[in-house]
Amino acid sequence: MFPPCSLALEPALRNQAQYIRSDDAWMLNTFVLPVIQFDSAKQLLPQFDPQHPLRISALGPKTGNAAAFLDALAEVEADIRSLAAHNVDLVSVNQLEMWLPQGADLSVLDEARSIIGDLPAFWEAPAERAQKTITWLAKLNSGTDEPTFGFKLRTGGVTPDAFPTSAQIARALVVPSTHQVPIKFTAGLHHPLRQDREEVQTKMHGFLNVLGAAILAAEHKWDEKQTAAMLEDENPKSFSFDDGFFAWREWKIDLERLNNRREFVTSFGSCSFDEPRDDLRALELL
Repeated sequence: MFPPCSLALEPALRNQAQYIRSDDAWMLNTFVLPVIQFDSAKQLLPQFDPQHPLRISALGPKTGNAAAFLDALAEVEADIRSLAAHNVDLVSVNQLEMWLPQGADLSVLDEARSIIGDLPAFWEAPAERAQKTITWLAKLNSGTDEPTFGFKLRTGGVTPDAFPTSAQIARALVVPSTHQVPIKFTAGLHHPLRQDREEVQTKMHGFLNVLGAAILAAEHKWDEKQTAAMLEDENPKSFSFDDGFFAWREWKIDLERLNNRREFVTSFGSCSFDEPRDDLRALELL
């Protein structure tokens, strides 16, 4: 439903219904659905079933200030409750994603928790605000049994200016690994490895680079320079997998530790489920 694919809701959900019944469903997470589309989605739920329900990451609206953010969040929470009650066997809202406007500080986030309760939420902010935002989220998570507030980092788009630099991403990866704050990524990660792409007239970050760097930076306590080096590696031979470990160059992590780290390095959003799988097969990694 998002650029560059920009499918309408009906074909997008039809694809999702097929994907969750495929052999590759294990790598598929939630369907990112704007809250404004909830009512339309209700009419399309019959293509799902109790064994293959529609699992949603609700995308809230982008607001310009803290007051508008809290007002919109209250409406979002009501819409989520309404959808969840519509047909509990066919649909569930597993998390919320929403832009955190300038001026939304620790007190605003604390009020946000009182609105949405224990629903996991990923708050998006630009890379330059990552450190401050993640520090706030860590403080709010410290009083809970499990971290329910995470950080959402935008890693690309459809124009060159939408892509943060490797240094900016590295800075955003090192902070949550220190604070144990969940992180997810969105946009521009269609391909496993960093590469030059004509359609956006710039280098696109690779999802193996980004996810791998997030995990290895936490595991080995990398600094920003080391993390950026992995983000910029375009050589597929630098990455290796077997039944016991994942490695980039000489840096390794075993599968048990990797699974533990994956609780905090959660997912990336993509407008395509086919492109990432096709590329992994081409690299003989899938």
